[in-house]
Amino acid sequence: MLVLASASPRRKELLSLLVKEFEILPADIDETPNHQEKAEEYVVRMAIEKAKAASLKYQQQADVNTSAIFIASDTSVVIDGCILGKPASLEDSRSMLRLLSGRSHQVITSLCLCNLEHEHVATKCVTSDVLFREISDVEIDQYWKTNEPKDKAGSYGIQGLGSVFVRSISGSYSAVVGLPLYETAQLLTQFGIHSLEEMSHE
Repeated sequence: MLVLASASPRRKELLSLLVKEFEILPADIDETPNHQEKAEEYVVRMAIEKAKAASLKYQQQADVNTSAIFIASDTSVVIDGCILGKPASLEDSRSMLRLLSGRSHQVITSLCLCNLEHEHVATKCVTSDVLFREISDVEIDQYWKTNEPKDKAGSYGIQGLGSVFVRSISGSYSAVVGLPLYETAQLLTQFGIHSLEEMSHE
């Protein structure tokens, strides 16, 4: 049994490319960065905490599958060493997108898989470089009205309308969206889940 510790429709869609069946059990955790915590350390910690929180939540259910494996991911947009979270307001979105406008930034996505007893915890971290074109304030305001940036790290979604701001990407597109497929398949194999084998039986 595989359990995705996320309510993200993007991560659900990406994971479904690798495995046919999995449950969804979102985990609510405190996502505040620690003092002087580096971006890579932060996203790895978030993924681990999400996976473990989901497993603890799962154990409270009536029918518990003791072989359950939990998968969690966390994505952060980083520029000048600063982590850009989700915008709380239009002003917040303006501040973020003005900072990203015409510049290159990093998207760091971490991945964590663990079993129910946490005896096996495996992580991966993927960094991709994304270059934005210049963005006008009018475009930023129009983009905000679409609602797309409101729940996205860095205030944009590369898989949606936000792609019009992207001049180039170096790295993993799926990682920027929210779940690095290559690394996910690797970790699933460590836990005895072979994605290509599953797909071949459809």
